[in-house]
Amino acid sequence: MADKSETARPNGLPYAISAYLIWGFVPVYFKLLNHVPPIAIVAQRILWSIPLLLVIMGLRKQLNEYAAIFRHRVHLRNLLASATLIAINWLIYIWAVSTDHILAASLGYYLNPLVNVLLGRLFLGERLRPLQMAAVAVAAIGVAILIGDALDTLWVSVSLALSFGLYGLIRKVTPVGSVPGLAIETTLLAPLALGAVFWYAQAGTGGFGDDLTTSGLLILAGVITAVPLLMFATAARRMSYASLGFVQYIAPSIAFLLGVYAYGEPLSTTKLACFVLIWTSIAIFCADAIKTYRAAKA
Repeated sequence: MADKSETARPNGLPYAISAYLIWGFVPVYFKLLNHVPPIAIVAQRILWSIPLLLVIMGLRKQLNEYAAIFRHRVHLRNLLASATLIAINWLIYIWAVSTDHILAASLGYYLNPLVNVLLGRLFLGERLRPLQMAAVAVAAIGVAILIGDALDTLWVSVSLALSFGLYGLIRKVTPVGSVPGLAIETTLLAPLALGAVFWYAQAGTGGFGDDLTTSGLLILAGVITAVPLLMFATAARRMSYASLGFVQYIAPSIAFLLGVYAYGEPLSTTKLACFVLIWTSIAIFCADAIKTYRAAKA
């Protein structure tokens, strides 16, 4: 049940907020790499994450746990699926940012909490309180309005929502640590990433080594990738999936504002109406959370 989960595991919220704040501002980082092909950026993200994760696991004495996962067929299969989903998500998102479709990407992550609620009900048996249901309904109306104004980029939004929703569900139900799990995912993707880096290097279009700034930004991809995903994976195991979904509104709201005010993407009346409805749903959800907290404390 959502109530029990939220009461028993309250420490997931700071991790979730931190992860979504980073993801909210990450379009700024990818805009600086507009001249690098999206596949090359994804490949660099994967490869530079691995050494960082190995260092973290060494400090946390989790290298044995990392090695043990390779001997557990079910966990390895689940992490192969989650690795595939997150790679697809990264690729579509980077493409959307680099081609001036930040608002479409933002819509995808507005949709994602609704996907989380659906997945939580279907696979985890989570239930929503009346105010939470009202918040979902208001958010759904806002998203429906925006979909009607963005049919040409709907595939971007839906793909981002589904891929990340399923990724979070798999990580939530797979009993492996946040750091070892992400390390396994990046390790499984490493051969493809190496192949992509080599191919782009041969073509002279991979970006790495072209200049100091580009190379530095690509190296930084390891931190940009690993840190928020670790925070998200930790939050996913400590919060109900529905609650985690609503915290996620932080990231697309920041991206939405960046797209309109920093990068000049057009803001129609329809998009503005959606934005207002989304924040209304968040206000309803927060009011329910405060009410539940006070009742539990009493």
